[in-house]
Amino acid sequence: MTTNKETILETNGLTKKLGGKPVVKDVNLRIGRGDIYGFLGPNGAGKTTTIRMLLGLAKPTRGSIRIFGKDISKDRLAILRSVGSLVEYPSYYGHLNAIENLEAVRRLLTVPKNRIDEVLSVVRLTKDAKRPVKGYSLGMKQRLGIATALLGNPELLVLDEPTNGLDPAGILEIRELIKSLPKSQGVTILISSHLLSEIEQMATRVGIIAKGSLIYEDRIEKLRERSQGRIHLGVSEPEEAWKLLSASGVKASLVEGKLTVAEKNNAAIAAIVARLVGERHQVYRVEEEKVSLESIFLDMTGVEGSL
Repeated sequence: MTTNKETILETNGLTKKLGGKPVVKDVNLRIGRGDIYGFLGPNGAGKTTTIRMLLGLAKPTRGSIRIFGKDISKDRLAILRSVGSLVEYPSYYGHLNAIENLEAVRRLLTVPKNRIDEVLSVVRLTKDAKRPVKGYSLGMKQRLGIATALLGNPELLVLDEPTNGLDPAGILEIRELIKSLPKSQGVTILISSHLLSEIEQMATRVGIIAKGSLIYEDRIEKLRERSQGRIHLGVSEPEEAWKLLSASGVKASLVEGKLTVAEKNNAAIAAIVARLVGERHQVYRVEEEKVSLESIFLDMTGVEGSL
């Protein structure tokens, strides 16, 4: 649960069946104001289907969606006036420039004309604003898509895989842009991705979906805590050393002659080594085994993938 924050988006038992088969199952999302919420999952896990339901583009089989405290099944148009989105690849008039593309949308939204210059500045496209969009790189097109999503001054911004297909420089540009938006534009962001390495550099909270079910939701720091390493000790008489440490209240395990301790604090490790040496054990080596966030993600989702 989010704490001390107004809940901007909330789903309860959100379920979608296609051909009788559930592709999203009882998903309960909670997104607080000002969050960058990373919605993570392998391709085909149900991310885009969930996002389509959140935007009113697909109807849930059952469950509810509340955005800004309103039920989307009853107040869809009122809600969507305050939601900006970039789902899959944005579509443009290639022969028109950025200003002309944004003007077409601005007229529909009836926002002031100066808002075009504002959003182009936010996404750093001012210099290229008068170039035909067909000559833009993919990264520039994605930034223009985000500018379009920001045009109506949304409270909530929904981005579905915004870095998909970008080169490393383009990914960095989009990442830095997204990180700046809650402060500069006052928006809450829901961003989906299958790349944990990307989400962990942007998100304040994360939800992980696998096979249609939400299997994890918490602050990104909680996920990082799971990636803390384990310390392996190479010692003489490992079984006796394990008994000694266990009797001393140290959480330790012994597997196939390998002594592992749960302590991660440097001072605590030094004290353990000193205790072993003081009891005439030889300590040959102290090794840290890092557990990556990617491996945790794979363990949770039960899939291999490009992470």
